[in-house]
Amino acid sequence: MALQLLENEMLSRHTTFKVGGPATYFVTVKTLEELKEALQFSKEKSLPYFLLGNGSNLLVSDAGYQGVIIKLGGAFDEVTVSGEHITAGAAALLTSVSQTAFANALKGLEFAYGIPGTIGGGLYMNAGAYGGEMKDVVESVTILSPSGEVEVLSCEEMKFGYRDSILKKEKEGIIVSCSLKLTAGDPTEIKTIMDTNMSSRKEKQPLEYPSAGSTFKRPEGYFAGKLISDAGLKGYSVGGAQVSEKHAGFVINKGGATAAEIDRLMQDVAEKVFALYGVQLEPEVLKVGSFS
Repeated sequence: MALQLLENEMLSRHTTFKVGGPATYFVTVKTLEELKEALQFSKEKSLPYFLLGNGSNLLVSDAGYQGVIIKLGGAFDEVTVSGEHITAGAAALLTSVSQTAFANALKGLEFAYGIPGTIGGGLYMNAGAYGGEMKDVVESVTILSPSGEVEVLSCEEMKFGYRDSILKKEKEGIIVSCSLKLTAGDPTEIKTIMDTNMSSRKEKQPLEYPSAGSTFKRPEGYFAGKLISDAGLKGYSVGGAQVSEKHAGFVINKGGATAAEIDRLMQDVAEKVFALYGVQLEPEVLKVGSFS
């Protein structure tokens, strides 16, 4: 089985910020065997690897990634329903899975409708919105360990926290699929919640510009967007990067921004908010590659 490897693939094509330099190697894998092969390839080349989902919560360096970018496709996109359970591959989009839940009159995933990421990314960071998060519906998560063993972790073993899971800090592994436990619901009510959430997104968020979603985590007792707005930073720009005038919690690529400009702007915002209010803003966006 030969992997379809691309060399020097620009990662700006694969991130919602539309920034990012070249990856040494880029490969899309469609089966568990291909994934194992890609991991073996990175080991043989003595290169690090990074799993790329929908590229929606990332800031990739202008210098790119000196390693192997692995994107899941094929079998990893599959979603199946059995009673009140949904099994979803890591590459399935959160919005698609929430639509599948609605189509089967299952409630619990309405919050995920409109989140621009994959199941894998959503589980990795315990994605959430509108009062719900992944840990509320996860039954188990199947991962591939660095040694090539398949493990099944329970919701408790995933150690979900606010935008956090065991895979972010303590345990290495690649999410390949998950089992979600939902409950039977009224399709009309489910649809109403999904539509209301989507309307709110369109009204309040700068969806017309490239961004990585919410830029900063919510500090305890505060809202990041309000702190940034109160600091007078709405519309603040560094090159092509800007704090959205529509929602200060979003940094957008107004046009032609570089990763360095976005990174500088994020640092400026955090420093100003800390100086004014003594609150440390932590990025929700994951930085990939080298930043000076």
